[in-house]
Amino acid sequence: MAKNSNGPGGPDDGFKAKRDYDDDSVKTLDALEHIRLRTGMYIGRLGDGSNPSDGIYVLLKEVIDNSIDEFLMGQGRKIEIERTDATLRVRDYGRGIPLGKVIDCVSQINTGAKYNDDVFQFSVGLNGVGTKAVNALSSRFQVTSWREGKFVRAAFERGRILEEKKGKDEDAKTGTEVIFTPDPEIFGNYAYQESFLEHRLSYYAYLNTGLEIVYNGRSFKSREGLADLLKRELGDETPVYEVVHCRADKLEIAFTHTHNYGENYFSFVNGQYTNDGGTHQSAFREGVLKGVNEYANASFAGEDVRDGMLGAIAIKLKDPIFESQTKNKLGNTGIRTDIVREVQTAVVLWLHKHRAEADKLIDKVKTNERIRKELASIKKEARERAKKTAIRVPKLIDCKLHYDEGGTRAEESTIFLAEGDSAGGTMVQCRDVYTQAIFSLRGKPLNCHGLKRDTVYKNEELYNMMRALGIENGLEGLRYNRVVIATDADVDGMHIRNLLLTYFLRYFEELVTKGHVYVLETPLFRVRNKQETVYCYSEAERDRAQRRLGKVEITRFKGLGEINPKEFGQFIGNDIRLDRVVVDSLSSISRSLEFFMGKNTPKRKQFIVDNLVTEVLL
Repeated sequence: MAKNSNGPGGPDDGFKAKRDYDDDSVKTLDALEHIRLRTGMYIGRLGDGSNPSDGIYVLLKEVIDNSIDEFLMGQGRKIEIERTDATLRVRDYGRGIPLGKVIDCVSQINTGAKYNDDVFQFSVGLNGVGTKAVNALSSRFQVTSWREGKFVRAAFERGRILEEKKGKDEDAKTGTEVIFTPDPEIFGNYAYQESFLEHRLSYYAYLNTGLEIVYNGRSFKSREGLADLLKRELGDETPVYEVVHCRADKLEIAFTHTHNYGENYFSFVNGQYTNDGGTHQSAFREGVLKGVNEYANASFAGEDVRDGMLGAIAIKLKDPIFESQTKNKLGNTGIRTDIVREVQTAVVLWLHKHRAEADKLIDKVKTNERIRKELASIKKEARERAKKTAIRVPKLIDCKLHYDEGGTRAEESTIFLAEGDSAGGTMVQCRDVYTQAIFSLRGKPLNCHGLKRDTVYKNEELYNMMRALGIENGLEGLRYNRVVIATDADVDGMHIRNLLLTYFLRYFEELVTKGHVYVLETPLFRVRNKQETVYCYSEAERDRAQRRLGKVEITRFKGLGEINPKEFGQFIGNDIRLDRVVVDSLSSISRSLEFFMGKNTPKRKQFIVDNLVTEVLL
């Protein structure tokens, strides 16, 4: 085999200096420098504050987790949180960090008391990274600990210590205070959303009855724990029966049935919201099924017992194993049997004590069973029809890697629901064939609001969309991590967007509540001169670009299909802009769908008239 003269080791190796693997190529970073360099390893995504999973909220969570851990150990029943612009202050009244270890606990990786089982038995932050990450990723960070009439205060800048102060303060109550400002060098131009903050704090209150959290003067407290959480999610909606609520030493569950389709769960471990579920959530589902069957002396199918269910589970676990630093999914397998048995026992006992409510639950399950059997023939016809149409899903240009198959790039798997063949064709030419699939819509989908589940099987396009996503039997078969609605930025495009959201929220609610649905942002204008081209996503961006570039040519994109594939590639590549569809509470779904997609046309028309914004052309 001939040797490539331009390859490694060849005589013309112009990159040899970059490829040498010697002593000089090995770099040693201190712990906090590594956090700043590899931020995603510690807090997940960065973001600008427009998504509840963005890094600025993770930083706050990491600080509050430490205070919650104190409460879990019976120390401190109040946490005070204040926000002034970008700066947050968290003060608890726990035991306080040992004064001789204050600096180490917020700056040295793998330093902390949570490795000591005698001190922290049920802790959220187990790897000693959380507060260190906050310190490293803050432009300003200050920690103060009060114990036994003394205090230690340390101030940092981007993880580097500025000063330390010690002294006496006999009037101060024991505890810890952390004040931090997320670093703009890391997070860019960001802003907190009050609704996200309040939502997160309310979770803490539901999970820790007896704890009071005061945020900028507003108090968050709960008496009934997870039952209060479900009641908040239900809002004005009346459940099929009273919320089942059972609480033990290390396990709490709550559930009821709604009149909606699908399942929705909220699962927690040691106060941490595991939005991707895990072992405890699947064991909870199985335990409810076994409990209902034992009480009814029946053998109902799981889908019949769980369809329409809204549930929550919180457990305390000594050694939780999470799948990432952001702790979204629990991986412990050894706990499954115990949780199933405990949930089953609790459900059977509750049902025997509440016979009237139990009858309503069993009636709901029997109704689900009847509807499922009625749908069986319709499903069969739909599948037969699909086989005759094509072996593959029509209008789907698939990718090679899928979410349900796992793998290193599974999280990147994306399907674009494109408006028409023109937009779909443009995207096909510039997509990543490994992780990006395209499903082209034929036109405006059916308005599903108020329609029964058989609609999915009778409407060919909705059925094919469900097949493409792999969600007929729940999210376990979801083939794409991100379901992206890609429509034109005009009235028709907005209407199609609403119709698709109605479809998902009506029949596959969990797809949205688990954060898998997004809306693609595409540029409205191209502003360019001979030296530079700028793509603008709003009139304001267009005007700024025009002022900066001077004499320019401005192109208004009327639809996605008008954008050249070479140009479009950057808008679904590394610079992709996605807005995740976020649901404030489950109760808001039915209200929103009824208003925007229901039959109240006069009210909707008046709303549009009252809120219409017109652009004045000068």
